[in-house]
Amino acid sequence: MNLHSMNKLASFHSALKRRISLTLCVALCCSAFTLFGASKPNILIILSDDMGYSDLGCYGGEIKTPNLDSLAKGGIRFTQFYNTARCCPTRASLLTGLYPQQAGMGHMTHDSGVDGYRGNLNRQCVTIPEVLRKADYRTYMCGKWHVTRFDEADSDNSNWPVQRGFDKFYGTVKGGGSYYDPAALCRQNTFITPENDPEYKPKKFYYTEAISDNAVRFLQQHGEESPEKPFFMYVAYTAAHWPMHALEKDIVKYRGKFDGGYGPVREARIKQLKKLGLLDPKWAVTPQVGDWSTVENKAWESRCMEVYAAMVDNMDQGIGRIIAQLKKSGRLDNTLVFFLQDNGGCAEAMGRSARVEKSSPEIKPYGPNDLQPNVAPFQTRDGRKVRMGPEVMPGTEDTFIAYGRAWANVSNTPFREYKHWVHEGGISTPLIAHWPKGIEPKQRGKLAQQPGHLIDLMATCVDVSGASYPKEVRGENIKPMEGMTLQPVFKGEAAPRKEPIFWEHEGNRAIRDGGWKLVAKENEPWELYDMVKDRTETRDLAKDLPEKVRELSAKWDRWAERANVLPLGSWRGKPTAKK
Repeated sequence: MNLHSMNKLASFHSALKRRISLTLCVALCCSAFTLFGASKPNILIILSDDMGYSDLGCYGGEIKTPNLDSLAKGGIRFTQFYNTARCCPTRASLLTGLYPQQAGMGHMTHDSGVDGYRGNLNRQCVTIPEVLRKADYRTYMCGKWHVTRFDEADSDNSNWPVQRGFDKFYGTVKGGGSYYDPAALCRQNTFITPENDPEYKPKKFYYTEAISDNAVRFLQQHGEESPEKPFFMYVAYTAAHWPMHALEKDIVKYRGKFDGGYGPVREARIKQLKKLGLLDPKWAVTPQVGDWSTVENKAWESRCMEVYAAMVDNMDQGIGRIIAQLKKSGRLDNTLVFFLQDNGGCAEAMGRSARVEKSSPEIKPYGPNDLQPNVAPFQTRDGRKVRMGPEVMPGTEDTFIAYGRAWANVSNTPFREYKHWVHEGGISTPLIAHWPKGIEPKQRGKLAQQPGHLIDLMATCVDVSGASYPKEVRGENIKPMEGMTLQPVFKGEAAPRKEPIFWEHEGNRAIRDGGWKLVAKENEPWELYDMVKDRTETRDLAKDLPEKVRELSAKWDRWAERANVLPLGSWRGKPTAKK
């Protein structure tokens, strides 16, 4: 080869190397963009209210939930996921990745005079949207907030959604209320009514549908305003919290469905739970609560459950519309969707007795700008008296009734106890995880048996988003996350939990450490259960295994000391006036 040919070959090799280098550089840049930009998953957390473990079709129930069932089929169902047994603490724990007392929300929205029970999110915690905003996420919320005692129109709004990380908010700052005229209905930081909201004017206002519709609207706006960014959305339904309010179009689907009473419904659920692999045949089934043969007004009692089922049905329809919008926008494949519940079925008897009135105030219709002043209204917007008691068929806006203890026992099949308590019926929740791009195909439709807790949602969001969890915000030291990421479970792997899971609510307390659970009601002795052999908590082993009781109770004591739980009973402190 002559010198000229050699020079041409060298020049060719040099050009080729430059082209390869450029190609690699572009590829790496694209890869980095994919990893740190466009590939960040969207995250959607959906929370329902006052529902039991087996209400959904995919968890053994007879209520029609095809959209959630479809998410479960294409995702993972966790069988041993836990909440905190009550609405406010659950919301605080979900949002912050801390135990509720660490966030200041160990009980409800009043100040008990102790840091763990202030009734207001503290400044030593940070919320998921606050964290994800720093990772370039847009953040949206629709539904129930309920983590501040400052919930009046003219009160301090520093702990309202927009001030705690959400770009857009539509919902209620308070907890429960009428589905036709909710108290503390709010858009951004402005209280509104179903009549004067300039942005949402349905033919008939129903809060569950309003939450769903506004969530869809936020997703549409995201596609118009920030299509290049990932989003975090938190949809917090009030369904199926009392009152039993539902639209007739949904109630009619369940007419006569529950006329046979509690027993047949519960037995059908037990059979289906076993078929689905959610109830081990070796576990004893807890006793049924309620004797249908002694129920005097059977038509009223079955109507309560018909309306409850219709409320869940309507929520599922709304979730279907949200998922349809994600599909339409091409975002569903890379959206991590979680669905869970804030506590077990509710045995509270709200509205099941006639309302006793000391006086009969004059009832006038509300004007378009008149805010509903009461969570349990005395009147409808059009001026009708709101009725309670066993002679009043629930469902319409002039009623306010809960479905009662016996139906709550059905909702919590196969477990003991209810909302408030930390036995399994109070704290066990379905958790559906759906993420086509993030869940291994071979794991889809499977059950995940590993115990998990609300505190794990923050850790998972931080993990999948690549966000950084802060040590300091606004000059305040932020408490470290308590949970673990669930992402290994999406691959069929075990997610290592370094610490047990703990509970305290209203003096009811528990610890779950591997296969063991130590649990007690307020001012009662510890009970010990082997959760592998007896998750339904029917065989107390405390007297047989005193060493295990001492070991677990010591762990609980150490946790309670560091987590703002003590002194035990602080939740009963005298509430202070709202400022």
